[in-house]
Amino acid sequence: MKTRLFIISLILFFSSTAADASDPNNNCIFEIVSSSDGPVIKKGDPGTENNKYGFEGGRVFKLNAIYHLFTSEMIDDPWWTKMRLAHWKSPDGKNWQRVSTLYESSGDFTGTDLRAALWSPMPIFDPCENRWNLFYVSYKSKPNAENAWYINHEGRIWRAVSKQTAIDGIDGPYEDDGVILQPDLNSDKWEGLQGVDSFFPYKVGDKWYAFYGSAQTQNWPCKFWGVGLAQSDSLAGPWKRCSERNPVPIDSVWVENPIVSKLPDGTFIALLDGGPREGFAYTISKDGLNWEKGVTIPLEPEVKKWWTKMRTPLGLIPEDDGTYTVFYTAMTGGFKDKERFAAVAMLRLKLKKL
Repeated sequence: MKTRLFIISLILFFSSTAADASDPNNNCIFEIVSSSDGPVIKKGDPGTENNKYGFEGGRVFKLNAIYHLFTSEMIDDPWWTKMRLAHWKSPDGKNWQRVSTLYESSGDFTGTDLRAALWSPMPIFDPCENRWNLFYVSYKSKPNAENAWYINHEGRIWRAVSKQTAIDGIDGPYEDDGVILQPDLNSDKWEGLQGVDSFFPYKVGDKWYAFYGSAQTQNWPCKFWGVGLAQSDSLAGPWKRCSERNPVPIDSVWVENPIVSKLPDGTFIALLDGGPREGFAYTISKDGLNWEKGVTIPLEPEVKKWWTKMRTPLGLIPEDDGTYTVFYTAMTGGFKDKERFAAVAMLRLKLKKL
């Protein structure tokens, strides 16, 4: 019953909250060039046979003319707990092949296992190590309380490394090297029961920075999902929170899963899950440290709506013709619908101004 009440609260929150991003019609620097006619990976496609609820989060990038998708698969009950982290490949972004399972969660629903749920795999190549790193989130999990989120709580970030060196070592296999960021005495006051819920490193000069996320989900309905910055001299760490900059003021309601890249003029840009928006969002920065207020990329009417709930963009991929490809996850069905499934779709953007 408590879980049912919690899910009802979640639906009401998504339907009633309005993010305070800038007016997308006036400020968005992108226009939509084209989009897939519905999902490019959907329920029933090869590779989804044992995937009950679909895909959420992760990253897509292009390497040697091949698209690589690293994502979370919500394979079974308990929902958002029994998970797999998977690697997929595609030559064209439309036809996908599942390559491997990177990790599988225990699905333990007692609140005792640190790896009960696994989420958000982010591959990053380290030129110093000449090796791919994989950062991902693990959570404890148990039934929600009436006013607190426990399905995913006390998140921590793991670093794994490919056993194969060089850029072609993207396929792994990957080996855990330990936890690099977690809830502890160094956590900032804005962080909460959620723990560390996302992590994406990027380089500024000779230093590594990373967006990491958290939320005070001990107080439901939670009013703020935010991100902070952490810094390290190397991908391996140690990582230290940049507390004087946190939380990063991108939005006052919801910022989740930022993925950073650069525009042609050197401007840093991060695509992110904007929560209750009707599209997804981005933020830009001239120096990688000071980030502007988020702006929505509106999808309709250019993209015919096939989803019931928009979820997460998986990164901005530059193409040879000067456009950008974006893959994203979105749900079909409601949160309580037994047939709910989160699929993967794609669209093409053009930069219209800076």
